[in-house]
Amino acid sequence: MGAVESRIEELGLVLPELVAPLAAYVPAVATGNLLYTSGQLPMRSGQLPETGKVGERDGLVDPARAKEYAATCALNALAAAKSVLGDLDRITRVVKLVGFVASDPDFTGAPGVVNGASELLGRIFDDAGSHARSAIGVAVLPLDSPVEVELILEFS
Repeated sequence: MGAVESRIEELGLVLPELVAPLAAYVPAVATGNLLYTSGQLPMRSGQLPETGKVGERDGLVDPARAKEYAATCALNALAAAKSVLGDLDRITRVVKLVGFVASDPDFTGAPGVVNGASELLGRIFDDAGSHARSAIGVAVLPLDSPVEVELILEFS
C-alpha cells in the first residue's frame, strides 16, 4: 500500500472498488501528464445511499449528508484514477474539481456541499490537494443522485 492509500486509511476511510460505468464511457482517461475522471456518484457497494434533490426543506436530501456524499464521490474518483495509474502515489497535484449538486430550486448552497470533496482531497494530499473548482447546482443527476464529482489530476 502506498502513501496516499495509507493516508486514506489513517483518515478512517477505505478506498472503494472501482464503480463500473453506468453507460458508454470509461472511468478515467490519462493524456500527457493529466488524468480526467468521469463524473462519479456517491456509490457505496454498488448502491446510492440516498436519492433526490438537496435542500433545506423536509423530504429533501440534507446538505450535511450531501456534503458527506461529495466526499464519497471524491473517493470513487480516486478509485477511478487508480484503475488507470495503478498507484495513487503517482498523483502530484489535484488540478481541478467539478462538483454537481442536484438542487431544490431554492437551494443555493452547492459550494458548501462540494466542500465535502474539496476538504477530503486537502486532507489526503495536503498542499497538492489545493485545486481550482466549480460547484454547480443542476436540476437532476444520473440515477437521481444528489451529487456528482469529477477530477482533473496531474501525475508523474
